[in-house]
Amino acid sequence: MRIPFSSMFITSPFDSLQEHAEKVKECSWAFQQAMECYASSQCDTFEELRQDVARFENEADAIKRRIRGHLPKGVMMPVEKFQLFRYLREQDNVLDSVKSAISWLSFRPDAGIPEYAEKDFFLLIDAVIEPIEELTVMVSEARIYFKNFSEKQRQKIKEIITNLRQMEHEADKLEYTLIKKIFKYEKDPITLQHLVKLTEIIGNIADHAENTADMMRAMLAK
Repeated sequence: MRIPFSSMFITSPFDSLQEHAEKVKECSWAFQQAMECYASSQCDTFEELRQDVARFENEADAIKRRIRGHLPKGVMMPVEKFQLFRYLREQDNVLDSVKSAISWLSFRPDAGIPEYAEKDFFLLIDAVIEPIEELTVMVSEARIYFKNFSEKQRQKIKEIITNLRQMEHEADKLEYTLIKKIFKYEKDPITLQHLVKLTEIIGNIADHAENTADMMRAMLAK
């Protein structure tokens, strides 16, 4: 019989996973604002927003280290420790992709987004922010499940996992469409290379969000 987390820990590891997920979400919102600023010739706060992303990433790293350093030893857990760490790694990879995207933007701070691609870029950004918000819900529901092991709660999480996979699929389609458009309209080779790589990095955000769903499914299957 599984032993509820509440009987084994003063604080559940999923409490800290939730805290980390919320920090990832905060970071993604700052990134979304930075992208809007980057696309606008009137915005002069891009560097400030980039620093916000870096700050959130540092705060998330501190939470990650706390999780890794404070898991109890010699205590039975309802999930394997390596599964918990793999989940944390993928959730952290979401954050790394957000940071990579804004860092890549900073290499050409005055370039902006060409008008022909602007709408598609923001559709893609919305598409990768949505699964980040959904994964915070998934972790919140997992906290409840690993306390009561309710089958109804388990099914609720599996529905979220399915939604995350569908969101990633939609983001993939937007990424493909945008890259095709860049190759069709962009004549400057440097701008083309910059925009294509930026698109791929942004797409990676949704990829890692889907990977967190896969790791969560593995934990539910134990």
